[in-house]
Amino acid sequence: MNRFLQRIETIVNHPRTGAFIVAVILFNAVILGLETSQTIMATAGPLIHSLDRICLAIFVAEIAAKLLTQRSAFFRDGWNIFDFIVVGLALLPAGQGLAVLRALRILRLLRVVSTTPRLRRVVEGFLTALPGMGSVFLLMAMIFYIGAVIATKLFSVSHPEWFGTLGKSAYSLFQIMTLESWSMGIVRPVMEVYPLAWAFFVPFILITTFAVVNLLVGLIVNSMQDAHHEEENKARLAYQDEVLARLAAIESKLNKP
Repeated sequence: MNRFLQRIETIVNHPRTGAFIVAVILFNAVILGLETSQTIMATAGPLIHSLDRICLAIFVAEIAAKLLTQRSAFFRDGWNIFDFIVVGLALLPAGQGLAVLRALRILRLLRVVSTTPRLRRVVEGFLTALPGMGSVFLLMAMIFYIGAVIATKLFSVSHPEWFGTLGKSAYSLFQIMTLESWSMGIVRPVMEVYPLAWAFFVPFILITTFAVVNLLVGLIVNSMQDAHHEEENKARLAYQDEVLARLAAIESKLNKP
């Protein structure tokens, strides 16, 4: 029995098996995309559903093999838990009001991240930057609230469609921050009634678009660089340990009589 489990573990952990699973994930993502086309489903619907079930069977077999070999250690890996949940959602019957949850099968495409070091580094950098990003988002929310209150008080009478309420003002300011039709669409019409309105909008754009947003980008880039350096340090330490182990083995052989 132990030999059987070891053989299964060897197969599951083999690089070719990983490459095959990634290929199936990508193929299944294409299949799920084709399901959104009514024309394609009308001509090849049964074939697409069959291919989707085959992909799902492969995913279930993969999960079962990992559970059989890793047992409780399977749930110590966050990516394994994520994969287990997504596969479980795909197995739920569609006739019980859970068809929307089955659409989350496409999230399996994110498993490619765990097999690609560069993508994994991006995700790790983003997750590391979340605490700092929370502070920046709080600062952004304060700026938006202050700007929305000022804009509502100043421009609600002349332009109620953009600044009639606090919510409308916040949404209009968000559009201005993204620089989407901010000048000809919003600011210039407001300046026809209030010529000095630029004194409010220009500093708002400078603070939010060019300062705070770039601060977010800087935090993410720094976190990615830190994750990259940490990975390099781990690889360097592993190489040093391997070299020391080889030197110790050579020394022990030389010291034998």
